[in-house]
Amino acid sequence: MRTLHARMRLLAWRRPRAARALQVLLLVLFWLACDRLAAALRLPLPGSVLALGLLLALLLAGAVPAASLRRGADWLLAEMLLFFIPAVMAVWRHLPLLRQEGGRILLVILLGTALVMASTALLVDRVFRWRARRAR
Repeated sequence: MRTLHARMRLLAWRRPRAARALQVLLLVLFWLACDRLAAALRLPLPGSVLALGLLLALLLAGAVPAASLRRGADWLLAEMLLFFIPAVMAVWRHLPLLRQEGGRILLVILLGTALVMASTALLVDRVFRWRARRAR
């Protein structure tokens, strides 16, 4: 009988999307188990932090090979913007404030984003020019 790691490697070779889905499912189940454990033990930290710590310990100990979660983790990192649902829920909880000050908040968000993008672009441009001058 093959180990879970060998099965996941075989699945990743044959069907990358299925492997990614399985890996994400395993990560979500691990988070859910840690969340329930943290609630049951009344720990002063969220289950997600507990899951992150335990998964890091398992990876460092070699109990969970990093390759067995690579595709799923890469996909989660690539789609990280989708996982800011708590921010959306915070907005939902403060809907009256959003109705009253929403225009100003949106303006600040848009201006802040534009300033960050512009300053990053200028900094990158200057670093490229500086490196080009040093290379000569």
